[in-house]
Amino acid sequence: MRVAALLKRALFAALWFMFLTLPFLAVELNPGQPAVVWRGRNLLLVGVAAFIVFGAGGLLSRRWRRRREAGFVQASGPSLAAHPLACRVALIVLSLSALIFPLVFSSYQVTIMTTALIYVVLGLGLNIVVGLAGLLDLGYVAFYAVGAYSYALLHRHFGLGFWAALPVGAGLAALFGVLLGFPVLRLRGDYLAIVTLGFGEIIRLVLENWNDFSNGPSGIANIPKPGLFGLHLSLADEQRYLYYLVLVLALVTVLVVNRLRDSRIGRAWVALREDELACQVMGIDKTRTKLSAFALGATWAGMAGVLFAAKTSFINPASFTFLESAVILAIVVLGGLGSTVGVIIGALVFSLLPEYLRAFASYRMLIFGAVMVGVMVFRPQGIMGVRRRSYRGVAGGGDE
Repeated sequence: MRVAALLKRALFAALWFMFLTLPFLAVELNPGQPAVVWRGRNLLLVGVAAFIVFGAGGLLSRRWRRRREAGFVQASGPSLAAHPLACRVALIVLSLSALIFPLVFSSYQVTIMTTALIYVVLGLGLNIVVGLAGLLDLGYVAFYAVGAYSYALLHRHFGLGFWAALPVGAGLAALFGVLLGFPVLRLRGDYLAIVTLGFGEIIRLVLENWNDFSNGPSGIANIPKPGLFGLHLSLADEQRYLYYLVLVLALVTVLVVNRLRDSRIGRAWVALREDELACQVMGIDKTRTKLSAFALGATWAGMAGVLFAAKTSFINPASFTFLESAVILAIVVLGGLGSTVGVIIGALVFSLLPEYLRAFASYRMLIFGAVMVGVMVFRPQGIMGVRRRSYRGVAGGGDE
C-alpha cells in the first residue's frame, strides 16, 4: 500500500473519531443556561492524535510486511518455546508476584484483582466453546448465573456452605450446558449466536420474575464467605483468603484447559472449528464433541459464579445481563481465539484498565474504547494469536 493511501486511511479514521467523540468532547450543555458551549480545541486534538496514531501504525505495518517478505522476519513471529529459560524466569516472577500481591497492596487492590481472576476463569471457560470449538455463544452469562444462584439458593433453603455448593454449582451449570447444546446441534454461525443469546435472556428473565424461587429483582443477600476450618477471619483476611481461592481456581483452569486442548477431544474441537463437514467425514462424533464443549465451558462458568456470589455476598439478575456475555466474549477475542495466555492478558486488561483509568473521570471509557479499537485494527488475531500446528509425515512409513 502506497504512502498516499495510508495517509488517506489515517485521515478518514481521524474524521471518524472526531465524529464519534463530538457529543462527549466538543459539546457542553449548561443546565442553567440554554446556550451550548462548543469546544473545538478538544475535537481538533482528538483528530490530530488519531491521524498520527493510525498513520504511524500503517507505516510501521507496511515496513514490517516488507521486511517479512524480504525474509528478515519470520512470518509466524517469535515463539515463546524458543526461549525456555526466559519463560521459566518470567513464570517464577509472576508466581511470586501473585503470591505476595495481597500482602503488599491494599484491600481495594486485592478486590479488583480477585474480580480480574474471576474473569480469567470465565474467559478460559468461554475459550473452550468459542476459541477451540468455534461455537459462537452469546449467552454464556446464563451458566455464570446458574452457579451464583445455586450457591445462594442452596445456602438459603438447605444451609449448605461454600465448599458443598462449589461442585453442585459446577454440575448444574454443566447440565444446563448440555440442555443448551441439544437444540443447537444443527446450528452454526449467526443462528447459533441468536439461540444462545435467547437462552441467556430466558435465564435472566426467569430469575427476575419468579419471585418465589429467586426473590425476583430484590436478589438474595447475606451469602456467606468461604470458611477456613471454622476460624473467624477479619474482613481483610477474608479478602485475602478469597483472592488465594480464586487464584488457585484460575491456575487449575489453566492446567486443565491446556491439557484438554492437547488431548484427543481438544483436537476434535479444533477440527470442528476449522471444518465441520470434514470433521464429520473423518469419523469424529460431532454431537458428542459439541456437547462436551458446551458442558465443560459451562462448568467453569458455574464455579466462577459460586465464587462471585461468595465475593459479593449479594446477587440479583441485574448482575447477569447480556453486557456480561459481551465482555467475556470480548476478552476471548481480544486475547486471541484459542490462546490461553492471550485470554489471561485480555481478562486482566478488561478488568484492570477501566479501574486504573478512573483518574481521567469521564474520559476513561473513551480511552479504553480507543485502545480496544486500536488493538483490533492493528492486531486482529488478538494479543497472542495462536500459531497453527504443522505435522510432518515420513514418506514410506519408515523412521527418520
